[in-house]
Amino acid sequence: MKKLFLTAFLLALVLPAQVCARTLEQMIGQMLMVGFRGYMVDEQSRVARDILEHGIGGVILFDYDVEKKAFERNIKNPQQLTKLIADLQELSGDDILLVAIDQEGGRVSRLKKNYGFRDSVSQAYLGGLNDLEITLDYALRTAQDLSEIGINLNLAPLVDLNTNPDNPVIGLLDRSFSGDPEVAARHAWEVVNAHRVFNVLTAAKHFPGHGSSLEDSHLGFVDVTDTWNETELLPFKNLIADQGCDMIMTAHIYNRNLDPDWPATMSEKIIGGILRSELGFEGVVISDDMQMKAIREHYPLEQALEMTILAGVDIIIFANNMIYEEDIVSRSIAIIKNLVEEGRVSEDRIRQSYRRISHLKAGLNPLEQSSCSFCLK
Repeated sequence: MKKLFLTAFLLALVLPAQVCARTLEQMIGQMLMVGFRGYMVDEQSRVARDILEHGIGGVILFDYDVEKKAFERNIKNPQQLTKLIADLQELSGDDILLVAIDQEGGRVSRLKKNYGFRDSVSQAYLGGLNDLEITLDYALRTAQDLSEIGINLNLAPLVDLNTNPDNPVIGLLDRSFSGDPEVAARHAWEVVNAHRVFNVLTAAKHFPGHGSSLEDSHLGFVDVTDTWNETELLPFKNLIADQGCDMIMTAHIYNRNLDPDWPATMSEKIIGGILRSELGFEGVVISDDMQMKAIREHYPLEQALEMTILAGVDIIIFANNMIYEEDIVSRSIAIIKNLVEEGRVSEDRIRQSYRRISHLKAGLNPLEQSSCSFCLK
C-alpha cells in the first residue's frame, strides 16, 4: 500500500512537468493510434516516421487486411511479431508505445492457432458456461501470450449485452458474454483482472452499448434509438465502480434520446455527460476506428476530430484497415493544431488527454513474471 501511495505521489510531481515540457504537436501525437502494413519495420517505414517525427502514442495490429481482402498484414508467427513490436518500441524511445490488438477470443482473435498461438474461445461460450474460474483461466492464457510478445493493450473485454442475438457485429459473432448485465460485468472483471496480472491494459467496449443494434457500424450509420435501453450501461457502471476499467472504448452508434445531434463517439452529452459525469469514469477514453463508415461516410475528418475531442475522447484510432491512408497521422495532427489555433478546441483540452494517457502509460512497468503463481506454460 505504501508503494502505491509513493507511486501516486511521484506521478503527481512528474506528470505536470512532462505536460509543461511537451509541445502541442507532441501532445496531439500521443492522442493518435494508427494501423499500418508490414511484418517488419525500419526507419524508412511510414509507421516509423509517424513515431519518430510525430510521436504517435500507439499502434494497432491486425492479421487481416480488409482493403486488400487478404491475410497479409502484421502477424506471421510469435517470433516475427515479437521482433516487430520490439523494433516499434525501440523507435519510440523513452515514450512507451501502446501496442494494441483485438484479442477477445473466438472469431475476434488476431492471434490465431495457425500462426502458432494458443487457440481461444468466444466470450459467448464463456458466458454460456458461466464459470468464472474458466473465464479467468482462458483470460490468463491470453494475457500471458500478449505479454510475452510485447502487446500491452488488449481492446477487450467486450461488455455489450446480447440483447439482440441477430446483431450482425455482436450477437451473430458470439462476442457478448450475456444479455444479463451482472453476468457480463462479472466475466469482464475476470478478463481485466487476468490482464493486470501480466501488466496488459484492457479497454471495455463499446460505450454506451452496441448490443441492441440492427446494423454494423463498420458498414454504415447505426441508429439504436428504438432498440437501446439503460440496462446496457450497467456493465460499464459496475466495472467503473469496481475499478475495473483501464480504458473505455466508444461506439459509433446514434441514439437521439441520448443526443439528437451526434453519434456517441462525437457526443459530449454521452462521453462527457453520461460516462464521465454520471458514471464517474476519469480514465482514458479511446474511440473505435474513425475510418469505419458510420463516421467516415457521414462526417468530414475535421468535424469528426473536433467533435470527438470536444466529447472527451483521449485516444483516436485510425486502423488504416477498411481504407489505407498513409498520411492520416500528419493530416490529423495538422487539423487538430489548426482547431487549437482557431480556438475551436482549447489547448487545455489537449493537455487533459495527454495527462490521462501519460498516467496510464506510467503504470506499464516491467513485471518479474517468473515469480507469478498465475503463469501458465
